[in-house]
Amino acid sequence: MAAIVGRKVGMTQIFDAAGNVVPVTVVQAGPCVVTNVRTAKRDGYVAVQVGFEVVPERKVTKAMKGVFAKAKTAPRRVVREFEPAAGETYTVGQEITVEAFAGGDMVDVVGTSKGHGFSGGMKRHHFKGQRDTHGVSLMHRAIGSIGSSDMGRVWPGKRMPGRYGGARVTVQGLAVVKVDPSQHLLLIHGAVPGPRGSLVIVRKTASGKPVTTSAPAGSAT
Repeated sequence: MAAIVGRKVGMTQIFDAAGNVVPVTVVQAGPCVVTNVRTAKRDGYVAVQVGFEVVPERKVTKAMKGVFAKAKTAPRRVVREFEPAAGETYTVGQEITVEAFAGGDMVDVVGTSKGHGFSGGMKRHHFKGQRDTHGVSLMHRAIGSIGSSDMGRVWPGKRMPGRYGGARVTVQGLAVVKVDPSQHLLLIHGAVPGPRGSLVIVRKTASGKPVTTSAPAGSAT
């Protein structure tokens, strides 16, 4: 399962071969370097550890300095782990670039959604709200009743005001429209979680089927 770490540049639009407008998100992904390979015998699980974005050595801990020295690579700002697909092999020091992807590939994008702070029910859960006319209501944006009076408590999971966004979100089944190896860019059809400049992880969809999942109620794209 090819995977790469990158940063969201922003959204734009391009034209396909038929002249149709295609909205895309530009992600500057990689190059990433394999800094460690986890094995079931030594670590208890199988994973590939990769580093992204070169950073001065003074900004990493002593432990991580040893990891990067063993991999014979410069220190990296971001370190993430992926579970490789069956049959895939990686070696320490190996470089992963956007060339691992091609136009038409289906990918999942993992990111942190935009934080909106403490928000009301209408903004957080898209409630309709109450009427503004004819003196029907004096609480136009309130959520209304939160439970029956005889129970004397609020049921778990009740949709109420609260912290909105700033959560880990995975959008599945997005198509790679274009790959630009010279600038390390991936153009992905549609929107991905997070603001401009935020960290994202792009990985090939295991199923290969285009299915887009909506963000959870407490998060925002």
